[in-house]
Amino acid sequence: MIATRRAGERRHVRRLARQVWRTFATQDRVDPWADGFSALASLDEDQLDPGATLNRQPGDDTDILTYVHEGSLAHADEQGHAGVLQAGEFQRRTASRGVRHRETNPSLVDDAHVFRIALYRTDPRHLPVQETRRFSAAARRGGLCLVASPDGRKGSLALDQDARVYSAMLDPGQHVVHELIATRGAWLHVIAGEVALGDVTLATGDGAAITTERAVSITARAATEILLFDLGDPSPLTSTGALP
Repeated sequence: MIATRRAGERRHVRRLARQVWRTFATQDRVDPWADGFSALASLDEDQLDPGATLNRQPGDDTDILTYVHEGSLAHADEQGHAGVLQAGEFQRRTASRGVRHRETNPSLVDDAHVFRIALYRTDPRHLPVQETRRFSAAARRGGLCLVASPDGRKGSLALDQDARVYSAMLDPGQHVVHELIATRGAWLHVIAGEVALGDVTLATGDGAAITTERAVSITARAATEILLFDLGDPSPLTSTGALP
């Protein structure tokens, strides 16, 4: 079964020097996906103007994955963690209660295009973690590259959740298949381009939930970049996982 969330169905918010498109709008309580899909609590696409600064509110015990698609992103928190993420880098950090986090587009001329993903944590009592990995375009081109997993296999970021996150950059006509074991589902998000997912066509900004399927079969119809989430039972100890 495939259920789509089209780009235009996302909640779009413009705030001063930032635009955000929220795949799962936590404020819309009539939306059946207000709390996300399985272990995937939220998926936000941010565009920051040059020099823009965001002061994130304290987190709620989620695993946060940040992917810088274009530009760069400086970050700092009240625990002394700081650095700059460049295009092509993924960061995993735990959003801990009471800890504020600041993000800035350090460029004075270029926008920053960033994806922020929250996953329900299995045990929020674990110590705070922050780590960054760079996954080259070559490693992600033509197939699914594992960027995050529960055990950090193949150099991926380690998650406190039964979820595996893949990134892929596909040329027109390229085809990839990802098998799903029983009881697991998947979420596909198209960062850019166009793909055929079975009989469904997805374009830039579109997403889809895949359930009760034995595999996810994707064919690129244009130069395309995707994120694929292979998700088990979220089993969260927290009741919410929305990003601040």
